[in-house]
Amino acid sequence: MTRIRYGIALSALCMVVSLAGCGGSGSSSTGGGGVESAMSTSGREAPAMAGRQSDAAVQDQSLGEQQRPQDKDGIVSNVKVTQQERQVIYTGSMTVRAKQVGTAVQQAKQIVIAAGGYLSKEESSSASDSEDTAMLEFKIPPARYAEVLGRLGKDLGKQISMNQGTQDVTLQMADVESRLKSAQQSLESLRTLLKRADTIGQVLQVEREISTREADLESLQAQQKELATQVAMATLTLRLVGPVAVVEEPEDEPAGFLGGLKSGWAALVAFLKGAATATGVLLPWMIVVLPVVALLVWLARRRNRAALARTRPAAGPPASAPHGPGPGPGPETA
Repeated sequence: MTRIRYGIALSALCMVVSLAGCGGSGSSSTGGGGVESAMSTSGREAPAMAGRQSDAAVQDQSLGEQQRPQDKDGIVSNVKVTQQERQVIYTGSMTVRAKQVGTAVQQAKQIVIAAGGYLSKEESSSASDSEDTAMLEFKIPPARYAEVLGRLGKDLGKQISMNQGTQDVTLQMADVESRLKSAQQSLESLRTLLKRADTIGQVLQVEREISTREADLESLQAQQKELATQVAMATLTLRLVGPVAVVEEPEDEPAGFLGGLKSGWAALVAFLKGAATATGVLLPWMIVVLPVVALLVWLARRRNRAALARTRPAAGPPASAPHGPGPGPGPETA
């Protein structure tokens, strides 16, 4: 089929060439002028068209390079990376040995308040001036968190221990926010459906569903608020001890078999100590109670024996043996 089309096109082209040759022989001057004018016109327009095409090609190439960024290996990537702000919860605990715990507590409060934080919890115990202890929980802006830690560890006394922790909750906050939007949209749809309900059964069913969705929405809002509060303010637990107060430092327990053996031995020792303590508590009571219990048991047994003796029937004379038929007369003697 393609060959037939090519043959038809070739024959048509030959006919056009032959007709043009015949016409050109009759009017050579006029035709030559027209051809020259056409060639001159095309010659003048060709550079301009070529320039426009080259400019367009350059613009297309530049736009293509802007839309399709390439890496060092020449691989085209259409992925746009956006910088997302991370949501991080900062927590820390510090133990400081101070000369005077009361003065150190006031100084710590002043440092935290000056940094924009506040005191959320306080516990203190005073046995003596040298054995006082205090437990303070502060909320500190994350931007001033490191600065406050440094000042508390240097200005209050001697820093004994310091533990810091971070928790990235960016994905968790995004998940809660997405679920919150979905719950709000679902609740709006249910409220719209409630307006279109015709029967009492439909109204009650939609109202129950709305109540359930409202409870879920409130729970999600509470989670979002709590996460936002934890991210907005870092939490620092500060423990202040006196000069001679005993501080128990946590020990790193070995893992595996040795760790299990140590835990089992500690549990056994704790059980034996508990059993010994219980025995010591009960022993004085046992010394008093056991003789009384033994006496009561002996009296009860004696009373039971006496009752059995009274209820047993008295023994009568021995019964005579029954007389059976005696032996027959013996043989007569001669």
